Amino acid sequence: MKLDVYQRLGSRADVAATEQVVLDHLQRDRGRLRATTLGGHEIRIFLERGKPLLVGEILQSECGKSIQVVGADEPVTTAYAADWQTFSRACYHLGNRHVKLQIANADGERWLRFTPDHVLEEMLGLLGLTLKKERAVFVPESGAYSGGHGHGHASSHSHSHEHSHEHSQSHSNNAGAAHEHHHH
Repeated sequence: MKLDVYQRLGSRADVAATEQVVLDHLQRDRGRLRATTLGGHEIRIFLERGKPLLVGEILQSECGKSIQVVGADEPVTTAYAADWQTFSRACYHLGNRHVKLQIANADGERWLRFTPDHVLEEMLGLLGLTLKKERAVFVPESGAYSGGHGHGHASSHSHSHEHSHEHSQSHSNNAGAAHEHHHH
């Protein structure tokens, strides 16, 4: 049986999923996807791009079946930091490289998780983190990626903002008008 999915129900406790599909972080990022459920059914997913599927989320097929998204274990490197300064520096350096990163602070342990990369591993080792290669479900922070065009907006806003300042020097009431315009 083929399952075609166009609908996301979110992480709802009131829906019991009859099927499960195991996806890694790259698959969960894609809007279009073919996979096979744990029950052996082919599933085709057609969703809005730019909004990664969440682990645990329920999808609804055209024929009314509920399919739960399960995170696949995949190769990851987990880097443990002994203190906040080391942790913060590691986050800063990885963030500068736009690395997809999972960040956690649980049970008194601070760790970062990313797709294995020897350059990054070497850098984190030099910063003083303890590295562990393992297989785990990888759930990178979303936001920086999904809002790709948000950056364009931000720069155009700041542009109009600078523009309004040029005019506002001579007329103070002009600044107010430009400011209101800015909120639209």
